[in-house]
Amino acid sequence: MQNKSGLKPLRESGLRQTELIGAPDQLYAELWVSLASLLRSYTSAHGLNRNRQATVELGEERILVRRGDEWLDLRRSGAEVNWLREDGRAGRLEFTEHGRMHSEAGEEEMDMAAEAWAQDLMRELPR
Repeated sequence: MQNKSGLKPLRESGLRQTELIGAPDQLYAELWVSLASLLRSYTSAHGLNRNRQATVELGEERILVRRGDEWLDLRRSGAEVNWLREDGRAGRLEFTEHGRMHSEAGEEEMDMAAEAWAQDLMRELPR
């Protein structure tokens, strides 16, 4: 059954959600932009009462989040995301087609990963 626009509802079209967006590469690019937006929101929220802010720079294959001397560098290739912190901590995650982040430890929602990074980055620095 078609609606007024002439399109069938998704469930009747036989298309998967990723086919509506396009190739998986386009899906991962959209998830990448969403991750940057989450990092921007969560770093802002963590800095509100502490009079701190971070900058979030977004590129097609790189997100750089900085606050003072601390930083988080994310690099993307397709679904794969490698991250590095200023203190040498590093890891690898992978986007799933459902918008989650998969690692060796398991799978978590993308917003939970972004919130954990933001909280760590915006914490009180030792004096």
